[in-house]
Amino acid sequence: MRAALIGAGMISLYHLRAWQAAGVPVAAICDLDRAKAQARADEFGIDRVYDDPASMFADGGFDMVDIAASVGGHAPLTRLAADHGVHVLLQKPMTETVAEAETLVAEVGERIRFMVHENYRFRPHYMTVRRWIDEGRIGRPRHAAIAVRGSGLCPRVGDVPYLIERQPYLTGFRRNLVFETMIHHLDVLRLLVGPLTVVAARLNRLADGLPGEDTASILMDGPDGLIATADGCICAPGYPPLHGDRLEIVGTEGTVVMDFNRVFLVGEEDAAEEVDLIGRYQECFDHAIAAFVDGVRTGAPFETDRLDNLETLRLMESVYTAAGVTV
Repeated sequence: MRAALIGAGMISLYHLRAWQAAGVPVAAICDLDRAKAQARADEFGIDRVYDDPASMFADGGFDMVDIAASVGGHAPLTRLAADHGVHVLLQKPMTETVAEAETLVAEVGERIRFMVHENYRFRPHYMTVRRWIDEGRIGRPRHAAIAVRGSGLCPRVGDVPYLIERQPYLTGFRRNLVFETMIHHLDVLRLLVGPLTVVAARLNRLADGLPGEDTASILMDGPDGLIATADGCICAPGYPPLHGDRLEIVGTEGTVVMDFNRVFLVGEEDAAEEVDLIGRYQECFDHAIAAFVDGVRTGAPFETDRLDNLETLRLMESVYTAAGVTV
């Protein structure tokens, strides 16, 4: 089995490390900026470099493609892969809108295996919470609250905000925090407590000069009367530039808290498990790509299959609808 990668931006470093860890050679890399693709090829020993995806697919020589390009290219690149019989691992979000995603899923059908790279549920601190719930430590979840805080869009003297330096495409996003970041947290909540429906949402912009929201509060209904909230702000002075998360899930028999890098049961704080979030950051990419490779090899279902991810995309889009923002 051999893979190809489309997109040689910042995040491609973690993707390529994960392909190495999975033991699958990357045969080709493509980016519209050929110099970026060449730099990654030199770093990881990739022989074939392209700036045109059609040429790369025409030359072939790979079974799977990891699409880590910008969201506008997701649908056409996935169609191109399906037309060549190449299995797809697609960076989240699948497309810009639910309607586009539904059309894409219908057109691709069962011609190839198709997984969305939604890796937050594979991050080690969230996996710890999931394991504790599966072990029955809190009983049945009855209430959930997640909070996201970071200073990445706060102004910096003599420089652009940290997140704009890191992800300059955000300057053109009309939808920012929920579409780009909190879609991860909505997916995690779906995983941990079950299907959710947005009841109400409010969005705000605290940063200057950006078209998309950086602050959000979301209220949701879940199974058996469960209430869930998701609250985020990435223009919060004093917090680290890269956001951190706090999660609390109240169950019938206990309450679990994930406070940034610590996971504990309320009343048993001294037994908290601590996670090295920076040192273990690569793990979520390794888990996601390993799951994709295993699914392609064995036919096993993907946890973040395109149909499951459609539900996350629908939940994300309904936040904007509830907030009165035209999608």
